Amino acid sequence: MIPILKPDEIKKWIDNDKASEKKRLAQKGVDYYEGRHDIQNSKIFYVDGNGEIKEDTTKSNIKIPHPFFTENVDQTVQYVLSGEEGIFKSDDPELQKILDERFNENDDFNAQLYEVVQGGQVKGFEYMYAYKDKDMHTAFECADSMGVVEVRAKDTADKCDYLIYWYIDRVGVDNEKIIRIQVWDQSQTYFYVQTENGKIELDKEQEINPRPHTVYKKDGDKKTYYEDFGEIPFFKLSNGRKEVSALWPIKPLIDDYDIMNCGLSNNIQDTVEALYFVTGFQGQNLDELIFNIKAKKAVGAPDGGSIQQFTTNVPVEARKLKMEVDEQNIYRFGFGLNTHGLKDTAATTNIAIKSAYSLLDLKANKIIISLKQFLRKLLKIVLKEINDEHGKDYRQSDVYFRFDPEIPTNALENAQIALTEAQVRQTEINTVLALQDTLDNETMVQLICEQLDISYEDIKDKLPNPEGVTDLYPTETDPEDGGLVE
Repeated sequence: MIPILKPDEIKKWIDNDKASEKKRLAQKGVDYYEGRHDIQNSKIFYVDGNGEIKEDTTKSNIKIPHPFFTENVDQTVQYVLSGEEGIFKSDDPELQKILDERFNENDDFNAQLYEVVQGGQVKGFEYMYAYKDKDMHTAFECADSMGVVEVRAKDTADKCDYLIYWYIDRVGVDNEKIIRIQVWDQSQTYFYVQTENGKIELDKEQEINPRPHTVYKKDGDKKTYYEDFGEIPFFKLSNGRKEVSALWPIKPLIDDYDIMNCGLSNNIQDTVEALYFVTGFQGQNLDELIFNIKAKKAVGAPDGGSIQQFTTNVPVEARKLKMEVDEQNIYRFGFGLNTHGLKDTAATTNIAIKSAYSLLDLKANKIIISLKQFLRKLLKIVLKEINDEHGKDYRQSDVYFRFDPEIPTNALENAQIALTEAQVRQTEINTVLALQDTLDNETMVQLICEQLDISYEDIKDKLPNPEGVTDLYPTETDPEDGGLVE
């Protein structure tokens, strides 16, 4: 079977995608998450004695990236997925048990979900694809969005006609990258291989090419069976409608922090900023004189002349203040948690902790909205499989998602609050007991149950009869008709 997309067309789609603005912005998010900041490309220039601009290789040029974005992303993902009881919930005990096995208590799924949410924040969008595991259950794995290309006949189409997924498999003997390429449609997958910058060819290592989404054999049966998902089994998690990395609102602030911090390091490394006043210089190369001053810390004075050094103090306080402002704004506009104000946890109240988490909580709520829509797509496939396997008719409405981001609290303050509440409860019970000569026993027990948060209706039948009467509602006999009188 010959695929509609030919190798040259596949190459064209991949090359255009790599050069797209969307992938360029996503790659910058990856760079900053991995600590490759623009500061590492900085250069220092000067004007030489001939008036030409040259790079200054003698002056200190420290390039230290400060990975605020890495912290911002990891902090957000950890907070969104911090619930301990699982995300997938159902009021049906039998369905809940299956959901726990497939999702909540499945470490593989949770690890892949973490990568997808992380990738969505770093790049602006991330993918997860479905496949069948060894037990023929649907499983999911994160797919790097940098290697995913959606192919549509029209840009306005809701669904893509094909999806290209490529990744670097290994590095060959000649240090050439071996690239695997997969072209997915609604029923099968075409496999290709490419040596770096070489031709794209069909992958001969694949016995069945093209291959249906799932190929399997039943126990004791030599026949090969084929299945497909009925759709391209790739699902995208988007970071907002524009699918832009969470880096961009804070990138200028991070860059400025890098410049201020590295500038301070450069100032200290060079000891002082100095201006040299030279008189009587007869040499031909002023650059050599400057090099000797900076590198050798020594220079011969010209005949009949002199060299004077004018220094300025390192602007330490100004740079420190600017870095503090940048740091505050990075957490503020990145909707992150600045733990600087929570260092003294013993003195930090629960209200202060909750206030510190307010921006992170706001960001998490926005992510959770998109994440629920994403999880519905995964659930659709799994529910169909569960219904077919167990003969059920479960629907999407039978499952809901619960996110319980955890905000730490002050343990000492919690203990004090609990003690105060217990003391108030004891005082109210003592007040009720002081009225026992005025109130009847039933009312007394009801009031005490209210203070202890106990249901009176659940225990009233178990209470002893204070008068020792076994029948609270006895009947009387009418002597005239031998009947009973209520």
